[in-house]
Amino acid sequence: MSSNETEFDVAKLGECRIPSTMTGVQFVDDDERVSYHSDPRKILPLLKNGDALPGFETAGPREKIFYDPSKLKCGIVTCGGLCPGLNDVIRAIVLSLFHHYGVRNVFGFRYGFEGLSSRYRHEPIDLTPKRVSEIQHSGGTILGSSRGPQDIADMVDTLDRMNVGILFTIGGDGTLRGAQKIAEEIARRNLKIGVIGVPKTIDNDISYVHKSFGFETAVGESRIAIYSAHSEADGARNGIGLVKLMGRESGFIAANASLANSEVNFCLVPEVPFNLDPFLQILKRRLEARSHAVIVVAEGAGQDLMSAATKRDASGNIKFQDIGLFMKDKINQYFKQIGFEINLKYIDPSYTIRSMPANPHDSVFCLLLGHNAAHAGMTGRTNMLVGYWNGEYTHVPIPLAVSRRKRIDPRGRLWGSVLESTGQPPEMAETDMFPSISTS
Repeated sequence: MSSNETEFDVAKLGECRIPSTMTGVQFVDDDERVSYHSDPRKILPLLKNGDALPGFETAGPREKIFYDPSKLKCGIVTCGGLCPGLNDVIRAIVLSLFHHYGVRNVFGFRYGFEGLSSRYRHEPIDLTPKRVSEIQHSGGTILGSSRGPQDIADMVDTLDRMNVGILFTIGGDGTLRGAQKIAEEIARRNLKIGVIGVPKTIDNDISYVHKSFGFETAVGESRIAIYSAHSEADGARNGIGLVKLMGRESGFIAANASLANSEVNFCLVPEVPFNLDPFLQILKRRLEARSHAVIVVAEGAGQDLMSAATKRDASGNIKFQDIGLFMKDKINQYFKQIGFEINLKYIDPSYTIRSMPANPHDSVFCLLLGHNAAHAGMTGRTNMLVGYWNGEYTHVPIPLAVSRRKRIDPRGRLWGSVLESTGQPPEMAETDMFPSISTS
């Protein structure tokens, strides 16, 4: 990742001149920063050279704001797939705007970016404190969601026509790219409309953000599926429990779920290609030694083993082949061919996990993300998202966040810990990226 200082600068619509309506809070100065680097070996050379340390703006309320709350109208949109915590974030933004700043007009645009398109004519929802007071107890999003881009000029026309001053977009990589284009069109027209993102990706794959909301709930809920898979496998002769978890291009859920469940014997993720024949032979050795095995596979793993996918969803993402069903069939075929009886149980809890309400820790995280999104919006910042880095909430320029996707480092500490926990051996990998690990 680049550490160029200017890449961390956040765009602003203008100077903040209005005293904040908030009282009794600790305001944040605009020059406060959260260091990008945490390793002294990277920090000390910069200090010796007299260079500025690259870092994010610290999130939080400011003493002066850009908008007059009595005249301000805001909009919220949720896009992409479901994720635990969506309603929590909506609620936090609405309540912060209302109680912290006195904003009385907040629109909820329905069904993703469709709600901003004149083509669909979805009526916005009036989001009041009463309307959102209990929504955190339900999964999904009260605004609905959709995938796919809409006409940028048309969406900006809607914002301008409705006199919306701040648009809050809650979504993943595709949503953030759409938000960036909206902000750029707004800038081209010289309009005073802020665009603030809250990164929503259950896969935890947004760069320059240590953690995204819903991820911890997903890992926690996955334990039920893995526990069930282990019980099924352990209760049968040569039992195999196969669990497919979310993770298109990044295997953070599968990796962390495997660490949270020491019963996992094999963890397969997109970042670490594996050879099918060695895997099947190693699985056979595992069954001969222990009579059962648990396999966790991320949805994006092993795509190179199947026929190339050509179809795309409404967001333009390639529709991956189903690695879970593929592995189920290949495992059954292999052991049938060699005359080795197995009992395989396949579990795919993906949609159950996605639609769950947030757990307590994620609920707190969502609340603070929503509050900090409101604070950032009120100060006239735009084309940015609220992030979380080294234990602090931050402002991250959207162009920086979408510049690359966050993925597991096959030589990093997280993957090394997974290998220590599972004991899966190096000969599974296509390249020699595994350290030597005992199979005992």
